[in-house]
Amino acid sequence: MATVKQLRSRIRSAKNIQQITRAMKLVAAARLRRAQDRVLEARPYAEEMRELMSSMAAAGDMPSHPLLERRPVDNYGVILFTAERGLAGSFNTNLIRRAGDLLHETPGGRKLIGVGKKGTQFFSRRGVELADTVTVPTSGPTMEHARAITAKAREMFESGEVDAIHLVYSRFHSPVRQTPQVVQLLPIEPPAAAEGAAAEQFTKTYTFEPDASALLGQLLPRYALTLVLQALLESTASEHGARMTAMTSATDNAGEMIQDLTLLANRMRQASITKEILEIVGGAEALKG
Repeated sequence: MATVKQLRSRIRSAKNIQQITRAMKLVAAARLRRAQDRVLEARPYAEEMRELMSSMAAAGDMPSHPLLERRPVDNYGVILFTAERGLAGSFNTNLIRRAGDLLHETPGGRKLIGVGKKGTQFFSRRGVELADTVTVPTSGPTMEHARAITAKAREMFESGEVDAIHLVYSRFHSPVRQTPQVVQLLPIEPPAAAEGAAAEQFTKTYTFEPDASALLGQLLPRYALTLVLQALLESTASEHGARMTAMTSATDNAGEMIQDLTLLANRMRQASITKEILEIVGGAEALKG
């Protein structure tokens, strides 16, 4: 059994850990507020882009465009969004597991674009070819990060290096709930329209100005960029939410451990004092005898 001195040392260690986890929780909470605001601000634009693509697809066949080209998938790419650091609960594990399922279920040659060290390191050790790596600073992603990722994805797809590219990221719902998502980035597939709006969309006709090809030449790259940027923002908010939740739990657990160890140390100290008193009393009685 541990001595009182050892228990006090463990209590000091637990208090130091509690201070660290509490500080990390506060930092994650501050970053989460900013990241959540950015996600909520970006979602309306992304939804409008999605509705526009869905409406145009429902109105009739789209003109040909390199980003719409469908071909047999012999090789494919995966853009995996994970964190640069750990201590975020199951955030990285869930994304890595979802990406692993996708790689296992999809036949053909595969290449990975890693956004964040955790996913990149995991799959590079397991023989998955890395096409590119992107590091996102703790201050959060910018439009330049989204442009760089999209440009690399387009280069790989348009050159024929891969025949399809998928995004694997975590969609943010709340600090305690994030769900891994798999979305096909290229070739671009117009989102399916909701059933209630489908009939209305099929009655629409469009007059393009300028012509449809020129319009798609501007719209499709922007749509792909929007998907990547939204994935970056959602993943960043999810990471901070998961880390805040994990550090809150760690802080609470450290507090419970400190209480238990303090109670045990007090009991042992009391038992030691009682034993000493009994020894003194016993010695005094022996002297009287």
